[in-house]
Amino acid sequence: MNWVVVTGDTGSLGSAIIEKIIGETSFGIIGIGRRENEFTDKVAKLYPERYWHLSFDLNDADNIKELFNKKIRPIGRIYGFVNNAANAYDDLVTNIHLEPLERMYRINVFSPMLLTKYIIRDMLVSKLSGSIVHISSVSAHTGYKGLAMYASTKGALEAFSKGTAREWGSRGIRSNVVAPGFMETAISAKLTDEQRNKIYKRTSLKKATDVNSVAELVVFLMTEKAKSITGTTLHVDNGTI
Repeated sequence: MNWVVVTGDTGSLGSAIIEKIIGETSFGIIGIGRRENEFTDKVAKLYPERYWHLSFDLNDADNIKELFNKKIRPIGRIYGFVNNAANAYDDLVTNIHLEPLERMYRINVFSPMLLTKYIIRDMLVSKLSGSIVHISSVSAHTGYKGLAMYASTKGALEAFSKGTAREWGSRGIRSNVVAPGFMETAISAKLTDEQRNKIYKRTSLKKATDVNSVAELVVFLMTEKAKSITGTTLHVDNGTI
């Protein structure tokens, strides 16, 4: 069995992605999150041969190599990577503090880059033409007050993904980005109703982006149906204006 690593497996989008991968493909899932929850317990019971949850804090970028070598690699051959976990540090640029900024970059950028490194190495050893999908954000493409630092992490991922696609496309390894609009997730839950409505008014559909719509695209990019798609950013944002 080939496996897909999904970070942030306990969140709204992560759980939707996992359910669709398990339901619509033959891949096994290695989920990574800080702790187990009801969702991870449920999936582990329903699919004991196809789902593993690994408790790990992606803030601990120094131990990514150990995580991969001791816990991920022994499970099986890695075909795919969905970099979904994210930390949001929201504030005005004039209020930047280094400690939360560094934490956000470790979770959103450094750890995913290192995981990509080891996953691609594994694909090369296994001679797999795999797929990598990074979850970005509409905020990397249009400005939102208080989200400049968060958007910068997503912009970094998009540039990294394009370079990865260029480097490893000749070996059949694809790397893409999905940039969702604002969804009903734990991160957006911190917004007030006034802030949400203001954001939604900037979209063509005037509402929150559907989580399942984003998950469907991620799963499509994981499959052979998307074998000619790489090095690009696909937007699922209700037509943000």
